[in-house]
Amino acid sequence: MSQTLTQPVAELALTGDLARPARLTVPDLLGWPQHRVKVAFECRTSGTQHHRFTGPRLYDVLSAAGPGFDPVRRKDRLRFLIAVSGTDGHHALLSWAEIDPDFADAPVLLATAVDDTPLDRAGPQLVLPQDRCGARYISGIRAIRVDGRYPRP
Repeated sequence: MSQTLTQPVAELALTGDLARPARLTVPDLLGWPQHRVKVAFECRTSGTQHHRFTGPRLYDVLSAAGPGFDPVRRKDRLRFLIAVSGTDGHHALLSWAEIDPDFADAPVLLATAVDDTPLDRAGPQLVLPQDRCGARYISGIRAIRVDGRYPRP
């Protein structure tokens, strides 16, 4: 008798200065509008990589979680940082201004699929199409922390 072993679906934790922290899976992320990008980035160990990624914009997902900045003070969001951690120990840091449509409006994705392969088991991947180097492409995201708790001068 053979048994099929199934791995649990990977989950990421949204934490920090959020009104609605959450635990999300790739199937959860499919509830946001999906964007598709073709990217080419340089990888130090394996040269230039070419891939197609699909997923929601990081800005949309984090906005839905209710970041703790003062919406009346437009520049208040500029003090917020976004820390992303992967299951393999890799980390990346972004500023809120990078993803905010009023500022840099970078189309950063939480990829739910790479080259048409779903990432349900591995977990979503951070994709920064504007980056020339692939170092901030974090695979198997396990945590995203939004942090705006810096003293104001």
